[in-house]
Amino acid sequence: MRVVIVTESFPPDVNGVAHCAHQTARHLAARGHAPLVVTPAPAPGTPYGPEPYPVVRVPSLPLPGYPQVRVALPSRRLAAALTAHRADLVHLASPFVLGARGMAAAARLGIPAVAVYQTDLAGYARAYLGAGETPAWRRIRSVHSAADLTLAPSSAALADLAAHGVPRLRLWPRGVDTVRFRPDRRDETLRRELAPNGELIVGYVGRLAPEKRVDLLAGVCGLDGVRVVVVGDGPSRAHLTGALPGAVFPGRREGGELARIFASLDVFAHTGPFETFCQTVQEAMASGVPVIAPAVGGPLDLVDHGRTGLLVPPDDAPTLRDAVRALAADPALRAAYGAAGRAAVEQRTWTAVGDRLLAHYADALAARRTAVAA
Repeated sequence: MRVVIVTESFPPDVNGVAHCAHQTARHLAARGHAPLVVTPAPAPGTPYGPEPYPVVRVPSLPLPGYPQVRVALPSRRLAAALTAHRADLVHLASPFVLGARGMAAAARLGIPAVAVYQTDLAGYARAYLGAGETPAWRRIRSVHSAADLTLAPSSAALADLAAHGVPRLRLWPRGVDTVRFRPDRRDETLRRELAPNGELIVGYVGRLAPEKRVDLLAGVCGLDGVRVVVVGDGPSRAHLTGALPGAVFPGRREGGELARIFASLDVFAHTGPFETFCQTVQEAMASGVPVIAPAVGGPLDLVDHGRTGLLVPPDDAPTLRDAVRALAADPALRAAYGAAGRAAVEQRTWTAVGDRLLAHYADALAARRTAVAA
């Protein structure tokens, strides 16, 4: 199968959309298919390595106020790539700007399209712009309604899409690298660097941006014997260094170094209320670390409250602080949650999830053939 993946973000970007698109392309190639990726070009001078499949990077500009995010400019390269690759199917990863153009190009060329919903754009519009969600949902519905199939990463996202009139929906979760992220990556030397006085380490990993609500950890910073470690980068970093007294900011980390940090945590605390899935929760669970996350969106599918971690009301700093305090006081409970979390994700490999995606592709192609025949 010849598949063009049109994605709003791709490595060297570090975020859920980029990671999922990369894993999808790798799985397609491993299964003998022919992927091609079309994505916005990174900032000039940004290094990125070669991939074992072709990548077309179209001209882009930084998003105002958030230069780490690149927005694709109009370009003929997209339609030309679909035609030259002789695509059987177009995979649209979190379509909004480039993805909307990809959908239009696929429609003109008569190529089936599968759209993957990954970003709570309505929530982001509220967080960044102070605007209502209606225009964002209108855009989401317009783009996704044109797809042969829309894949949602969680039951909460599936319900949101259905409630806003998006048709032809299926559930497609995300995989996790259980070889990279595992409990035996725990590093006592690293722990001493992060918490020299032997404090309990509470970590957040992700983008440092307003919608992630990392500021909610301020109360946790005030707990005796607790060290907060914030891993990542983004436009809120300068503000957070002042808002989280005593917290450690190692910056962005990847690969084995990130896996060592995850496994070296005592508690993982995610704070963002707009997650359609929440990959870092899975990575913490794979690392054998108990999780605290907001009881909304993607984490509802991932965290089994009282067994693999704790779910707390979103945007509730006192309850988050109290949840950390409870786990800090009970090492046996932390160990039990961590072990249960690891067991829960061991079968959620990217290979297994990638094969589920191929089955969704087959369904979309069959439905298109049936519609054409009718």
